[in-house]
Amino acid sequence: MTDASGLPAAANMKVDGDRLWDSLMQMARIGPGVAGGNNRQTLTDADAEARILFRTWCEAAGMVMGLDRMGNMFMRHEGAEPDLDPVYIGSHLDTQPTGGKYDGVLGVLSGLEVVRSIRDMGLVTRRPIVVTNWTNEEGTRFAPAMLASGVFAGVLTEDYANSREDAEGLRFGDELDRIGWRGDEVPGDRKIHAMFEYHIEQGPILEAKGKQIGVVTHGQGLWWLQVTLTGKDAHTGSTPMSMRVNAGLGMARIIEAVHRIAMDHQPDAVGAVGQANVWPNSRNVIPGRAVFTVDFRSPDQAKLDRMRALLEDEAPKIAAELGLGIEIEPVGHFDPVTFDPELAGTLRLAAERLGYSHMDIVSGAGHDACWINRVAPTVMIMCPCVDGLSHNEAEEISPEWAKAGADVLLHAVLDTAGTVR
Repeated sequence: MTDASGLPAAANMKVDGDRLWDSLMQMARIGPGVAGGNNRQTLTDADAEARILFRTWCEAAGMVMGLDRMGNMFMRHEGAEPDLDPVYIGSHLDTQPTGGKYDGVLGVLSGLEVVRSIRDMGLVTRRPIVVTNWTNEEGTRFAPAMLASGVFAGVLTEDYANSREDAEGLRFGDELDRIGWRGDEVPGDRKIHAMFEYHIEQGPILEAKGKQIGVVTHGQGLWWLQVTLTGKDAHTGSTPMSMRVNAGLGMARIIEAVHRIAMDHQPDAVGAVGQANVWPNSRNVIPGRAVFTVDFRSPDQAKLDRMRALLEDEAPKIAAELGLGIEIEPVGHFDPVTFDPELAGTLRLAAERLGYSHMDIVSGAGHDACWINRVAPTVMIMCPCVDGLSHNEAEEISPEWAKAGADVLLHAVLDTAGTVR
């Protein structure tokens, strides 16, 4: 069934949901976790294997790969007017150490499915379409998060990115070379007409509201502050309480302060410590060193900066009271984001055309789209996830949710890229 222009009718312009789900399940076999999810951290051998599979699928769909010096993959589907700036669809294939099967991956493979579906329907777009896998979105192995998209957007330098070290002292640049995924393109040398990022919500709102589609209008800003406390290793049994210089105790008090600071800035503010290490990490040794990362987020710039300032004022006082040395280093930051209103409107129209329920939403997490939004019109679309659970191997979505968002993505991309037949 076609309309008066000869194009497939809107009701028929949908992705193959079964093929999308099968791709997700195949990708999930690479870098399996221990509890049903994935551990496919950036620049590991599993990351390299996932990249090979993604490239193989894209090339089978007639796409051609570009690769920049940060390892960002750009899979291009040609348009009728190759000189026009392309429409990009992007997210990431790397995961948390105990990550789920959908965070990031859904957006990359849905971009592939959009191109596959366009080919299946015999459509030709005016603008090229580029499906992107951004390197090191998660930032777990190499902080900060969204590292390679940050370099692409010009907010981070290549030298800075290449110098990032993981917990074992391995450098980002060396590991990128080791797995063989460094390209020749200068990051940021590409023109982008518009970018869409499709992602699971990573929160409970869409499921609780019974909505199939989230149109992301804003993204929270973020500060990551790495705190290093230096005390004195000592025997837990024979060192008097009054003579201890306990880095673990200092960490505990600062974590409590982080919670209180965030609570004092309600609504629309959060704060926590999710990564923490003590040394020598022995059951009968008082920690002489503690390193942990404070995560503050808010869509309100003033609140975000005020929380950081309070922590940087209070933490040294806590350390001094306990006789600890302290260093505080910002290791990740981006300002609150307002995504492109016109592209958000395109998503709403696509959802309404397809009969999918939708609502506007603010992203509580950072995404590559937050950086790309600085250099090109960008928007995000989200689908629900069960109980809002993410960064957890139990992360789950339904095939129906995945397909609904991919259908909206397909229509929005076609509306933005234009079709000639």
